[in-house]
Amino acid sequence: MTVLAPERLAATEWLARERAHAERADVLTAAHRVRAARGEKHPVEDFLFTYYSYKPSVLRRWHPGAGVELAGAAGSSRAASRWYVPGTEADSVVVDAAAFRREKALLVAGVERILRSTVGRAGAFGCFGLHEWAMVYRQDEHRHAVALRLGQAGTDEVVRANELRCTHFDAFRFFTPDAAPRNRMTPTRDLQAAMEQPGCLHAGMDVYKWAVKLGPLVPGDLLLDSFELARDIRILDMQASPYDLADWGYEPVRIETPDGKAEYVQRQRGFADRSNALRVRLLAALDAG
Repeated sequence: MTVLAPERLAATEWLARERAHAERADVLTAAHRVRAARGEKHPVEDFLFTYYSYKPSVLRRWHPGAGVELAGAAGSSRAASRWYVPGTEADSVVVDAAAFRREKALLVAGVERILRSTVGRAGAFGCFGLHEWAMVYRQDEHRHAVALRLGQAGTDEVVRANELRCTHFDAFRFFTPDAAPRNRMTPTRDLQAAMEQPGCLHAGMDVYKWAVKLGPLVPGDLLLDSFELARDIRILDMQASPYDLADWGYEPVRIETPDGKAEYVQRQRGFADRSNALRVRLLAALDAG
């Protein structure tokens, strides 16, 4: 961990950043909030709010990150917020990174281990998004109330015709009982740091989860960038899935065909690059704290 002299933001500057952050977060969550108020659900766009269980208010909360003093904040509500302490100047506050690290020691160590091991590992690009197919293999009841594009028999045949290569435990644990033994490996929670790799779409979405879990250590722009990556990955995840999402405006990536596989891998590689760039930024935020 590198301890640097704190950066100091004038009140006008950090208040402007805080407002801009809230406005950006509101735009990102607007459609979900409207649907939630109406009791409506979207099979693609609501996933990040249901699977990860983080409310829009979590995204709206801005932090400057560790090592940044907020001038003129001593009399604000932020001064009374958890994880903030007086800074080097009488009127300033700063994130209490040391206290956060002490109280969340196991969490921080676990997240850091996963981030470092993943970013340092070569990506694997031969799964073709078949995890979603494995979740409905030979199963009459499905996770989403959406018809299968190829029907049940056609979906099952795609699984049988391809090798399952899922490395991500939180995807693998939803495989049907008949699909799980077909997977090349057996991911477990204990092996997550050893098996996670940047080509995995779900590992890329989890960058958002890690950003949330690291709380005040993570600058607001990094949190929202991570959410946007997860949102974009989720779109490909479902386009490449067996579900027929035409009524929702999504064209399928037909991974049962050579062209579909090629498109999937091309986009997968782009997400691997984006996710690794965010992992590097998260590790830098940890080093700053």
